[in-house]
Amino acid sequence: MAKENNSVKVVFENTKLEKAYQSLSDSDPLKKKINSAIGKIKVKPAFGQPIAKRLIPKEYKKKGIDNAFWVELSKGKGWRLIYSLKSFSEIEIVAIILDWFTRHKDYGRKFGYE
Repeated sequence: MAKENNSVKVVFENTKLEKAYQSLSDSDPLKKKINSAIGKIKVKPAFGQPIAKRLIPKEYKKKGIDNAFWVELSKGKGWRLIYSLKSFSEIEIVAIILDWFTRHKDYGRKFGYE
């Protein structure tokens, strides 16, 4: 894997989401997949698939989220990680973990595909 970019910081959108992540066991396959995705984001922030602006949920937009990306965490299981990128200076990028889904149906509902 390529070297991590020190100018990319990854944070969780809120403490509830961060606590849910921290409550996962280190051996949990979901946590391992999330960790892998975070590692890839640190190397190449925009590696995920962009989500069309018109599909970004209003609840994200109300929080100032104007871009979002999805990453498939597990083929065939429908696991997805959603994140956004913000730049607060020319040298620092912050990737904000917004959500993850363990069912494609929930992802589809959130982003208006159903």
